[in-house]
Amino acid sequence: MRFRRRKPRPFVRPAVPGVEEVVVRPVHRRRGIYLLPNLFTMAALFAGFFAIVQAMNQRFEAAAIAIFVAMVLDGMDGRVARLTNTQSAFGEQLDSLSDMTSFGVAPALVMYEWILSDLGRWGWAGAFVYCACAAARLARFNANLGVVDKRFFQGLPSPAAAALIAGFVWLAIDNKFHIKDAALPWVAFGLTVYAGLTMVSSAPFYSGKNFQIRRSVPFWVMVAVIVLIFIVSSDPPIALFTLFCCYAVSGYIYWAWRWFRGESNPARPVPIEPGGR
Repeated sequence: MRFRRRKPRPFVRPAVPGVEEVVVRPVHRRRGIYLLPNLFTMAALFAGFFAIVQAMNQRFEAAAIAIFVAMVLDGMDGRVARLTNTQSAFGEQLDSLSDMTSFGVAPALVMYEWILSDLGRWGWAGAFVYCACAAARLARFNANLGVVDKRFFQGLPSPAAAALIAGFVWLAIDNKFHIKDAALPWVAFGLTVYAGLTMVSSAPFYSGKNFQIRRSVPFWVMVAVIVLIFIVSSDPPIALFTLFCCYAVSGYIYWAWRWFRGESNPARPVPIEPGGR
């Protein structure tokens, strides 16, 4: 026997003398997505895809710049969602997939197409280590939401790792590295593996999530931002690569400093007690 689903009947209020009957029908709401923050996420995904295409066409400087553009757009979508109160589960999943493409696959392919291919199996192995570590880092980040200190990232965030790779490529193309041609592929290999393994490490890296744009700040903060913009605009490859090199080692330095003082790692996940939230 087949059972047919009955359509929901409209609720009819009991008739009251002198009052017309009111029929209340069930309201079916359509699920949608928020357009504004997801536009930034899709733009970051496009920038990562554009970097891959440019690397295939041997235009590595444009590929490196596209990765930096993706990093800026990725940093904006989350803040736009919080400012406009348009966070959603769909946006979180889309952001993770976009990050994997723009900061996991794209930097590995750009580095491999540029110079790691000269190392043969060592080259593609180094590129794969970076790509696999980026995937593991994003999966761990999604799994640890709500159980880690929001002030710190556990491991190097994937946008910073991608910026480290892109900055190295950009500087080398501009001939601003005094490295012998024979040693350059191995330096690139070491940097790629270091960025990948640092992403899956437990070193605490400052996240900056406690910085609120709507809060008032001292005047010197505005001056510092202006000086930083001037430094980056004066020579973007050197300034950006130096900035992200300092950030890429800051987590280990802070971790060692806390270990020397006998303090625990702030990026270590805190287990949730049974029955707790």
